[in-house]
Amino acid sequence: MQNFENFLLNHLPTSKSIHPTYEKALQKMLIAGGKRFRPALLLSVVNAYNPLLVGGAYYGAYAIELLHTYSLIHDDLPAMDNSPLRRGEPTLHVAFDEVTAILAGDALNTYSFEVLCDAPFSDATRVALMRELAVNGGLNGMVLGQAIDCYFENKPLDIEDVRVLHINKTAKLIAASLKMGAIIIGDEKLGERLYEFGIKLGLLFQIQDDILDVTQSSETAGKLTNNDEAKNSFVTLLGLGVAMNEANELAQEVTEELESFDAKLKDELSPLLTHYINRHR
Repeated sequence: MQNFENFLLNHLPTSKSIHPTYEKALQKMLIAGGKRFRPALLLSVVNAYNPLLVGGAYYGAYAIELLHTYSLIHDDLPAMDNSPLRRGEPTLHVAFDEVTAILAGDALNTYSFEVLCDAPFSDATRVALMRELAVNGGLNGMVLGQAIDCYFENKPLDIEDVRVLHINKTAKLIAASLKMGAIIIGDEKLGERLYEFGIKLGLLFQIQDDILDVTQSSETAGKLTNNDEAKNSFVTLLGLGVAMNEANELAQEVTEELESFDAKLKDELSPLLTHYINRHR
């Protein structure tokens, strides 16, 4: 992942203009770091089956990180979660202003597809990667999840609708990260299996985030915590104890499926996922 981090820092979005802070705003949340969980998933799949393609796969991993980072910038806006902290740093509307944050998010969204256009793959592979990122990050994926999440603040949903909300908001982009790795190595059947696995993993990831929101400090999390009282979170609806049970059951299911993968893929994913599968405990 250090090689990917170097790639990211060497391909930061740039824009030279008379604007005094626009370029800094484009780069700030990328430089601040983050878990890089989604890029790591994609790169693990590629490295398991064709390490020679990892250099090219950095473009796909970076595109996912760009789109994910844009979503965090917009998620923190006053009109949405109104959060002042992200990745241990003041979020963009605090560090600069709300308009700059909105436009920087817009720019990172579109830049993710520009990066994919430059990936050293066939036209068909590039189009497949762009489609996967757009479908899962766009109007019937992450954005739909965000829309449901914001609209139903202070309006409790039933638990099945909450699962649908978070499958869209969180799980689909995690699932797409795995599938995009399979697209790069040219294995469609593996891609479909990894996508379904990724939906379960992403749902677990969201339940864990809801648990950590009420059990971690903002300093530890690097973002504002105890901020979900009005949201349809698993903890808000089920209570901490039941949400922990849900997370434990889903973690067991994900662990069993991970164990069923072939040795190459399991060996690549296990070091990364073992930590995340159990991070709520």
